[in-house]
Amino acid sequence: MSDEETKTLTRPAAERATLPIPHATTQPTWLGPVLIVGIVLAALNLRPAITSLGALFEETRTGLGMSGTVAGLITSVPALCFAVFGVTAPRLSRRFGPVAVVCAGMAAVAAGLLIRPFASGATGFLAASALSLAGIALTNVLLPVIVKRYFPDRVGTMTGLYSMALAAGTSLAAAATVPLTGALGGSWRTGLLVWASLALAAVLLWLPIARAARRADRDRAAAAGSGASATVRSDAGPRVARSRTAWALACYFGLQATGAYITMGWLPQIFRDAGVSASTAGVLLAVTMVMGVPLAFVIPGLAGRMKNQGAIAVTLGVFGLTGYLGLYFAPAAGAWAWALLLGVSNCAFPLVITMIGLRAKSPAGVVKLSAFAQSTGYLISIPGPLVIGTLYQHSGGWDLPLALMAGLLVPQIALGVLAGRDRTIEDECGMRD
Repeated sequence: MSDEETKTLTRPAAERATLPIPHATTQPTWLGPVLIVGIVLAALNLRPAITSLGALFEETRTGLGMSGTVAGLITSVPALCFAVFGVTAPRLSRRFGPVAVVCAGMAAVAAGLLIRPFASGATGFLAASALSLAGIALTNVLLPVIVKRYFPDRVGTMTGLYSMALAAGTSLAAAATVPLTGALGGSWRTGLLVWASLALAAVLLWLPIARAARRADRDRAAAAGSGASATVRSDAGPRVARSRTAWALACYFGLQATGAYITMGWLPQIFRDAGVSASTAGVLLAVTMVMGVPLAFVIPGLAGRMKNQGAIAVTLGVFGLTGYLGLYFAPAAGAWAWALLLGVSNCAFPLVITMIGLRAKSPAGVVKLSAFAQSTGYLISIPGPLVIGTLYQHSGGWDLPLALMAGLLVPQIALGVLAGRDRTIEDECGMRD
Protein backbone atom coordinates (compact mmCIF):
# COMPACT_ATOMS: atom_id res chain seq x y z
CA MET A 1 0.00 0.00 0.00
CA SER A 2 1.44 3.42 -0.98
CA ASP A 3 1.96 6.30 1.47
CA GLU A 4 -0.80 8.26 -0.25
CA GLU A 5 -3.25 5.38 0.06
CA THR A 6 -2.38 4.92 3.71
CA LYS A 7 -2.88 8.63 4.32
CA THR A 8 -6.28 8.50 2.62
CA LEU A 9 -7.44 5.44 4.53
CA THR A 10 -6.34 6.72 7.92
CA ARG A 11 -7.26 10.37 7.65
CA PRO A 12 -10.59 10.18 9.52
CA ALA A 13 -9.06 8.21 12.38
CA ALA A 14 -6.11 10.58 12.60
CA GLU A 15 -8.30 13.64 12.68
CA ARG A 16 -10.66 12.23 15.25
CA ALA A 17 -8.01 11.00 17.64
CA THR A 18 -7.98 13.00 20.86
CA LEU A 19 -5.97 10.75 23.17
CA PRO A 20 -2.27 11.37 23.81
CA ILE A 21 0.10 8.69 22.54
CA PRO A 22 1.96 6.97 25.38
CA HIS A 23 5.72 7.08 25.30
CA ALA A 24 7.24 3.85 24.13
CA THR A 25 9.44 3.47 27.25
CA THR A 26 6.38 3.26 29.55
CA GLN A 27 5.20 -0.01 27.93
CA PRO A 28 6.53 -3.54 28.45
CA THR A 29 8.09 -4.89 25.28
CA TRP A 30 5.56 -7.72 25.02
CA LEU A 31 2.54 -5.39 25.05
CA GLY A 32 2.70 -4.40 21.37
CA PRO A 33 2.74 -7.92 19.87
CA VAL A 34 0.14 -9.24 22.31
CA LEU A 35 -2.05 -6.19 21.72
CA ILE A 36 -2.04 -6.96 17.98
CA VAL A 37 -3.40 -10.43 18.72
CA GLY A 38 -5.88 -8.91 21.17
CA ILE A 39 -7.18 -6.44 18.59
CA VAL A 40 -7.67 -9.22 16.05
CA LEU A 41 -9.43 -11.43 18.60
CA ALA A 42 -11.68 -8.58 19.75
CA ALA A 43 -12.58 -7.72 16.15
CA LEU A 44 -13.47 -11.36 15.50
CA ASN A 45 -16.07 -11.05 18.29
CA LEU A 46 -17.82 -7.94 16.99
CA ARG A 47 -20.45 -9.71 14.85
CA PRO A 48 -20.88 -13.44 15.72
CA ALA A 49 -23.53 -12.57 18.34
CA ILE A 50 -25.61 -11.16 15.46
CA THR A 51 -24.88 -13.42 12.51
CA SER A 52 -24.94 -16.69 14.49
CA LEU A 53 -28.48 -15.82 15.55
CA GLY A 54 -29.40 -15.00 11.96
CA ALA A 55 -28.34 -18.49 10.89
CA LEU A 56 -30.55 -20.12 13.55
CA PHE A 57 -33.30 -17.54 13.67
CA GLU A 58 -36.14 -19.89 12.72
CA GLU A 59 -35.16 -22.47 15.36
CA THR A 60 -34.73 -19.77 18.00
CA ARG A 61 -38.09 -18.17 17.22
CA THR A 62 -39.83 -21.52 17.42
CA GLY A 63 -38.01 -22.61 20.56
CA LEU A 64 -38.86 -19.41 22.44
CA GLY A 65 -42.33 -18.97 20.92
CA MET A 66 -41.56 -15.56 19.43
CA SER A 67 -44.02 -13.73 17.21
CA GLY A 68 -42.76 -12.06 14.06
CA THR A 69 -42.98 -8.67 15.80
CA VAL A 70 -40.86 -9.81 18.75
CA ALA A 71 -38.38 -11.41 16.37
CA GLY A 72 -38.17 -8.12 14.51
CA LEU A 73 -37.53 -6.35 17.81
CA ILE A 74 -34.58 -8.62 18.49
CA THR A 75 -33.10 -7.81 15.08
CA SER A 76 -33.47 -4.10 15.97
CA VAL A 77 -31.54 -4.44 19.23
CA PRO A 78 -28.05 -4.22 17.63
CA ALA A 79 -28.73 -0.76 16.22
CA LEU A 80 -30.31 0.41 19.50
CA CYS A 81 -27.36 -0.80 21.55
CA PHE A 82 -24.85 0.72 19.15
CA ALA A 83 -26.65 4.07 19.39
CA VAL A 84 -27.11 4.07 23.18
CA PHE A 85 -23.94 2.42 24.46
CA GLY A 86 -21.65 3.75 21.72
CA VAL A 87 -22.33 7.28 22.96
CA THR A 88 -21.01 6.33 26.43
CA ALA A 89 -17.70 4.96 25.10
CA PRO A 90 -15.76 8.27 25.02
CA ARG A 91 -16.74 9.13 28.60
CA LEU A 92 -15.90 5.64 29.88
CA SER A 93 -12.62 5.79 27.99
CA ARG A 94 -11.65 9.06 29.67
CA ARG A 95 -12.53 7.62 33.08
CA PHE A 96 -11.00 4.14 32.86
CA GLY A 97 -8.88 4.13 29.69
CA PRO A 98 -9.80 2.60 26.33
CA VAL A 99 -8.01 -0.70 26.96
CA ALA A 100 -9.86 -1.34 30.22
CA VAL A 101 -13.20 -0.52 28.58
CA VAL A 102 -12.53 -2.90 25.69
CA CYS A 103 -11.63 -5.62 28.21
CA ALA A 104 -14.91 -4.97 30.02
CA GLY A 105 -16.71 -4.96 26.67
CA MET A 106 -15.34 -8.39 25.79
CA ALA A 107 -16.44 -9.64 29.23
CA ALA A 108 -19.96 -8.34 28.53
CA VAL A 109 -19.97 -10.08 25.14
CA ALA A 110 -18.91 -13.36 26.74
CA ALA A 111 -21.44 -13.08 29.58
CA GLY A 112 -24.33 -12.36 27.22
CA LEU A 113 -23.41 -15.24 24.90
CA LEU A 114 -23.14 -17.59 27.89
CA ILE A 115 -26.51 -16.56 29.33
CA ARG A 116 -28.81 -16.24 26.34
CA PRO A 117 -28.88 -19.93 25.23
CA PHE A 118 -30.32 -20.80 28.65
CA ALA A 119 -33.11 -18.21 28.47
CA SER A 120 -36.57 -19.72 28.84
CA GLY A 121 -38.42 -16.87 27.15
CA ALA A 122 -38.01 -14.04 24.69
CA THR A 123 -37.51 -11.42 27.41
CA GLY A 124 -34.52 -13.14 28.96
CA PHE A 125 -33.07 -13.86 25.55
CA LEU A 126 -33.47 -10.22 24.58
CA ALA A 127 -31.79 -9.00 27.79
CA ALA A 128 -28.80 -11.34 27.36
CA SER A 129 -28.44 -10.32 23.73
CA ALA A 130 -28.49 -6.67 24.77
CA LEU A 131 -25.65 -7.33 27.24
CA SER A 132 -23.48 -8.81 24.49
CA LEU A 133 -24.38 -6.03 22.10
CA ALA A 134 -23.52 -3.36 24.69
CA GLY A 135 -20.04 -4.84 24.93
CA ILE A 136 -19.78 -4.93 21.15
CA ALA A 137 -20.86 -1.27 20.94
CA LEU A 138 -18.13 -0.14 23.34
CA THR A 139 -15.47 -2.24 21.65
CA ASN A 140 -16.55 -1.16 18.18
CA VAL A 141 -16.03 2.50 19.08
CA LEU A 142 -12.75 2.14 20.98
CA LEU A 143 -10.72 -0.35 18.92
CA PRO A 144 -9.82 2.31 16.31
CA VAL A 145 -8.79 4.61 19.17
CA ILE A 146 -6.48 1.91 20.54
CA VAL A 147 -5.01 1.33 17.10
CA LYS A 148 -4.21 5.04 16.74
CA ARG A 149 -2.89 5.31 20.29
CA TYR A 150 -0.55 2.31 20.37
CA PHE A 151 0.33 1.94 16.67
CA PRO A 152 0.53 5.54 15.38
CA ASP A 153 3.05 4.61 12.69
CA ARG A 154 1.09 1.56 11.48
CA VAL A 155 -2.47 2.83 11.48
CA GLY A 156 -3.15 1.72 7.89
CA THR A 157 -1.85 -1.81 8.43
CA MET A 158 -3.62 -2.25 11.75
CA THR A 159 -6.88 -0.80 10.41
CA GLY A 160 -6.77 -3.26 7.53
CA LEU A 161 -6.05 -6.13 9.91
CA TYR A 162 -8.89 -5.06 12.20
CA SER A 163 -11.33 -4.72 9.28
CA MET A 164 -10.45 -8.14 7.89
CA ALA A 165 -10.86 -9.76 11.31
CA LEU A 166 -14.27 -8.12 11.75
CA ALA A 167 -15.44 -9.36 8.35
CA ALA A 168 -13.95 -12.80 9.00
CA GLY A 169 -15.80 -13.12 12.32
CA THR A 170 -19.02 -12.04 10.66
CA SER A 171 -18.68 -14.56 7.86
CA LEU A 172 -17.39 -17.39 10.04
CA ALA A 173 -20.37 -17.22 12.39
CA ALA A 174 -22.82 -17.06 9.49
CA ALA A 175 -21.29 -20.02 7.68
CA ALA A 176 -20.27 -22.29 10.56
CA THR A 177 -23.16 -21.98 13.03
CA VAL A 178 -25.51 -24.45 11.34
CA PRO A 179 -22.84 -27.16 10.71
CA LEU A 180 -21.54 -26.77 14.27
CA THR A 181 -25.07 -27.05 15.62
CA GLY A 182 -25.59 -30.30 13.74
CA ALA A 183 -22.24 -31.69 14.87
CA LEU A 184 -22.97 -30.85 18.52
CA GLY A 185 -26.37 -32.52 18.70
CA GLY A 186 -28.72 -30.27 16.73
CA SER A 187 -29.90 -27.93 19.50
CA TRP A 188 -30.05 -24.25 18.58
CA ARG A 189 -29.04 -23.44 22.16
CA THR A 190 -25.75 -25.30 21.75
CA GLY A 191 -25.19 -23.68 18.36
CA LEU A 192 -25.44 -20.21 19.90
CA LEU A 193 -23.49 -21.14 23.05
CA VAL A 194 -20.40 -22.25 21.14
CA TRP A 195 -19.54 -18.65 20.20
CA ALA A 196 -19.10 -17.74 23.87
CA SER A 197 -15.78 -19.63 23.76
CA LEU A 198 -14.36 -17.13 21.26
CA ALA A 199 -15.37 -14.22 23.50
CA LEU A 200 -13.92 -15.93 26.61
CA ALA A 201 -10.61 -16.34 24.80
CA ALA A 202 -10.62 -12.60 24.10
CA VAL A 203 -11.31 -11.80 27.77
CA LEU A 204 -8.41 -13.98 28.92
CA LEU A 205 -6.05 -12.19 26.55
CA TRP A 206 -7.29 -8.67 27.31
CA LEU A 207 -6.97 -9.01 31.10
CA PRO A 208 -3.13 -8.89 31.12
CA ILE A 209 -3.21 -6.26 28.37
CA ALA A 210 -5.48 -4.07 30.52
CA ARG A 211 -3.24 -4.48 33.58
CA ALA A 212 -0.11 -3.61 31.60
CA ALA A 213 -1.77 -0.64 29.91
CA ARG A 214 -3.01 0.70 33.25
CA ARG A 215 0.50 0.52 34.72
CA ALA A 216 1.90 2.22 31.63
CA ASP A 217 -0.70 4.98 31.88
CA ARG A 218 0.15 5.56 35.54
CA ASP A 219 3.86 5.74 34.75
CA ARG A 220 3.26 8.16 31.90
CA ALA A 221 0.98 10.34 34.02
CA ALA A 222 3.56 10.46 36.80
CA ALA A 223 6.29 11.41 34.35
CA ALA A 224 4.21 14.03 32.57
CA GLY A 225 2.74 15.58 35.70
CA SER A 226 0.18 18.18 34.80
CA GLY A 227 1.54 18.65 31.28
CA ALA A 228 -0.89 16.26 29.59
CA SER A 229 -1.57 16.68 25.92
CA ALA A 230 -4.50 18.87 25.05
CA THR A 231 -7.59 17.22 23.65
CA VAL A 232 -10.25 18.55 21.38
CA ARG A 233 -12.89 20.33 23.43
CA SER A 234 -16.35 18.88 23.14
CA ASP A 235 -17.82 22.35 22.53
CA ALA A 236 -15.32 23.27 19.82
CA GLY A 237 -16.05 23.16 16.12
CA PRO A 238 -19.18 23.91 14.11
CA ARG A 239 -22.76 23.32 15.22
CA VAL A 240 -23.33 20.34 13.01
CA ALA A 241 -27.10 20.26 13.42
CA ARG A 242 -27.23 23.42 11.30
CA SER A 243 -25.49 21.71 8.37
CA ARG A 244 -27.47 20.13 5.55
CA THR A 245 -24.48 17.95 4.73
CA ALA A 246 -24.34 16.68 8.32
CA TRP A 247 -28.01 15.71 8.18
CA ALA A 248 -27.50 14.05 4.78
CA LEU A 249 -24.61 12.03 6.21
CA ALA A 250 -26.59 11.07 9.30
CA CYS A 251 -29.61 9.92 7.27
CA TYR A 252 -27.41 8.11 4.75
CA PHE A 253 -25.64 6.36 7.64
CA GLY A 254 -29.03 5.42 9.10
CA LEU A 255 -30.42 3.95 5.89
CA GLN A 256 -27.28 1.96 5.09
CA ALA A 257 -27.27 0.62 8.66
CA THR A 258 -30.95 -0.29 8.26
CA GLY A 259 -30.13 -2.35 5.17
CA ALA A 260 -27.15 -3.99 6.86
CA TYR A 261 -29.07 -5.12 9.94
CA ILE A 262 -32.05 -6.29 7.93
CA THR A 263 -29.61 -8.35 5.85
CA MET A 264 -27.85 -9.85 8.86
CA GLY A 265 -31.11 -10.60 10.63
CA TRP A 266 -33.41 -11.74 7.83
CA LEU A 267 -31.45 -12.76 4.71
CA PRO A 268 -30.97 -16.42 5.75
CA GLN A 269 -34.70 -16.66 6.49
CA ILE A 270 -35.56 -15.23 3.07
CA PHE A 271 -33.46 -17.91 1.41
CA ARG A 272 -34.81 -20.69 3.64
CA ASP A 273 -38.40 -19.73 2.89
CA ALA A 274 -37.52 -19.95 -0.80
CA GLY A 275 -36.42 -23.57 -0.35
CA VAL A 276 -32.70 -23.11 0.27
CA SER A 277 -31.27 -25.39 3.00
CA ALA A 278 -30.34 -23.89 6.37
CA SER A 279 -26.61 -24.56 5.93
CA THR A 280 -26.58 -23.05 2.43
CA ALA A 281 -28.52 -20.01 3.66
CA GLY A 282 -25.84 -19.47 6.30
CA VAL A 283 -23.10 -19.69 3.69
CA LEU A 284 -24.98 -17.20 1.48
CA LEU A 285 -25.05 -14.73 4.37
CA ALA A 286 -21.33 -15.33 4.86
CA VAL A 287 -20.75 -14.52 1.18
CA THR A 288 -22.67 -11.27 1.60
CA MET A 289 -20.65 -10.31 4.67
CA VAL A 290 -17.23 -11.29 3.31
CA MET A 291 -17.58 -8.89 0.39
CA GLY A 292 -16.66 -6.18 2.87
CA VAL A 293 -13.08 -7.45 3.21
CA PRO A 294 -11.63 -6.31 -0.15
CA LEU A 295 -14.03 -3.42 -0.67
CA ALA A 296 -13.22 -1.91 2.72
CA PHE A 297 -9.77 -1.19 1.26
CA VAL A 298 -10.85 -0.17 -2.23
CA ILE A 299 -13.74 2.19 -1.47
CA PRO A 300 -12.04 4.59 1.00
CA GLY A 301 -9.03 5.02 -1.28
CA LEU A 302 -11.21 5.65 -4.30
CA ALA A 303 -13.49 8.04 -2.41
CA GLY A 304 -10.53 10.02 -1.07
CA ARG A 305 -9.27 10.70 -4.58
CA MET A 306 -12.64 12.02 -5.74
CA LYS A 307 -14.02 15.49 -5.04
CA ASN A 308 -17.58 14.18 -5.21
CA GLN A 309 -18.41 10.73 -3.85
CA GLY A 310 -22.01 10.69 -5.07
CA ALA A 311 -21.19 8.39 -7.98
CA ILE A 312 -20.00 5.69 -5.57
CA ALA A 313 -23.20 6.03 -3.52
CA VAL A 314 -25.30 5.64 -6.68
CA THR A 315 -23.31 2.59 -7.82
CA LEU A 316 -23.66 0.83 -4.46
CA GLY A 317 -27.38 1.61 -4.41
CA VAL A 318 -27.92 0.17 -7.89
CA PHE A 319 -26.20 -3.06 -6.81
CA GLY A 320 -28.61 -3.26 -3.87
CA LEU A 321 -31.68 -2.58 -5.99
CA THR A 322 -30.66 -5.33 -8.40
CA GLY A 323 -30.14 -7.76 -5.52
CA TYR A 324 -33.54 -7.06 -3.97
CA LEU A 325 -35.28 -7.38 -7.34
CA GLY A 326 -33.57 -10.73 -7.78
CA LEU A 327 -34.78 -11.89 -4.35
CA TYR A 328 -38.29 -10.80 -5.30
CA PHE A 329 -38.50 -12.63 -8.63
CA ALA A 330 -36.11 -15.62 -8.29
CA PRO A 331 -34.78 -15.94 -4.73
CA ALA A 332 -33.53 -19.53 -4.98
CA ALA A 333 -32.51 -19.70 -8.64
CA GLY A 334 -30.10 -16.76 -8.43
CA ALA A 335 -29.31 -16.97 -4.71
CA TRP A 336 -25.52 -16.69 -5.10
CA ALA A 337 -25.77 -13.68 -7.41
CA TRP A 338 -28.16 -11.85 -5.09
CA ALA A 339 -25.91 -12.53 -2.10
CA LEU A 340 -22.94 -11.04 -3.95
CA LEU A 341 -24.88 -7.99 -5.11
CA LEU A 342 -26.20 -7.25 -1.61
CA GLY A 343 -22.69 -7.71 -0.23
CA VAL A 344 -21.42 -4.96 -2.52
CA SER A 345 -24.35 -2.72 -1.62
CA ASN A 346 -23.68 -3.15 2.11
CA CYS A 347 -20.23 -1.63 1.59
CA ALA A 348 -21.86 1.78 1.91
CA PHE A 349 -20.50 1.68 5.48
CA PRO A 350 -16.81 2.32 4.61
CA LEU A 351 -18.00 4.97 2.15
CA VAL A 352 -19.93 6.95 4.77
CA ILE A 353 -17.08 6.66 7.29
CA THR A 354 -14.72 8.08 4.67
CA MET A 355 -17.13 10.90 3.81
CA ILE A 356 -17.33 11.89 7.48
CA GLY A 357 -13.60 12.62 7.35
CA LEU A 358 -13.87 14.51 4.06
CA ARG A 359 -16.83 16.73 4.97
CA ALA A 360 -15.08 18.54 7.86
CA LYS A 361 -11.93 20.68 7.84
CA SER A 362 -10.89 20.63 11.50
CA PRO A 363 -10.29 17.80 13.97
CA ALA A 364 -13.05 19.27 16.15
CA GLY A 365 -15.39 19.25 13.16
CA VAL A 366 -14.61 15.60 12.38
CA VAL A 367 -15.23 14.58 16.00
CA LYS A 368 -18.58 16.36 16.16
CA LEU A 369 -19.67 15.22 12.70
CA SER A 370 -18.76 11.60 13.43
CA ALA A 371 -20.65 11.59 16.72
CA PHE A 372 -23.68 13.27 15.17
CA ALA A 373 -23.82 11.12 12.04
CA GLN A 374 -23.31 7.79 13.81
CA SER A 375 -25.57 8.36 16.83
CA THR A 376 -28.36 9.82 14.70
CA GLY A 377 -27.86 7.18 12.03
CA TYR A 378 -28.12 4.24 14.40
CA LEU A 379 -31.28 5.70 15.90
CA ILE A 380 -32.78 5.99 12.41
CA SER A 381 -31.94 2.36 11.70
CA ILE A 382 -33.74 0.93 14.75
CA PRO A 383 -37.28 0.58 13.30
CA GLY A 384 -36.22 -1.12 10.04
CA PRO A 385 -35.80 -4.76 11.15
CA LEU A 386 -38.86 -4.48 13.41
CA VAL A 387 -41.02 -3.21 10.52
CA ILE A 388 -39.72 -5.98 8.26
CA GLY A 389 -40.57 -8.61 10.88
CA THR A 390 -44.08 -7.20 11.34
CA LEU A 391 -44.72 -7.10 7.58
CA TYR A 392 -43.42 -10.65 7.22
CA GLN A 393 -45.75 -11.90 9.94
CA HIS A 394 -48.88 -10.15 8.70
CA SER A 395 -48.36 -10.58 4.95
CA GLY A 396 -47.28 -14.20 5.20
CA GLY A 397 -44.43 -13.81 2.72
CA TRP A 398 -41.53 -11.69 1.55
CA ASP A 399 -43.04 -9.73 -1.35
CA LEU A 400 -44.05 -6.70 0.71
CA PRO A 401 -40.94 -6.65 2.94
CA LEU A 402 -38.65 -6.91 -0.11
CA ALA A 403 -40.52 -4.09 -1.85
CA LEU A 404 -39.94 -1.90 1.21
CA MET A 405 -36.25 -2.87 1.43
CA ALA A 406 -35.75 -1.93 -2.21
CA GLY A 407 -37.75 1.27 -1.76
CA LEU A 408 -35.50 2.44 1.08
CA LEU A 409 -32.53 2.38 -1.31
CA VAL A 410 -34.05 5.21 -3.36
CA PRO A 411 -33.75 7.87 -0.61
CA GLN A 412 -30.43 6.31 0.41
CA ILE A 413 -29.03 6.97 -3.06
CA ALA A 414 -30.37 10.55 -3.04
CA LEU A 415 -28.86 11.22 0.39
CA GLY A 416 -25.54 9.73 -0.72
CA VAL A 417 -25.44 12.18 -3.62
CA LEU A 418 -26.14 15.08 -1.24
CA ALA A 419 -23.58 13.92 1.31
CA GLY A 420 -20.97 13.33 -1.40
CA ARG A 421 -20.87 16.94 -2.62
CA ASP A 422 -17.54 18.75 -2.33
CA ARG A 423 -18.28 20.95 0.67
CA THR A 424 -17.60 21.03 4.40
CA ILE A 425 -19.78 21.58 7.42
CA GLU A 426 -17.60 24.53 8.44
CA ASP A 427 -18.42 26.28 5.18
CA GLU A 428 -22.12 25.61 5.63
CA CYS A 429 -22.03 26.91 9.19
CA GLY A 430 -20.13 30.06 8.17
CA MET A 431 -16.93 29.22 10.07
CA ARG A 432 -13.44 30.21 9.00
CA ASP A 433 -10.53 27.77 8.90
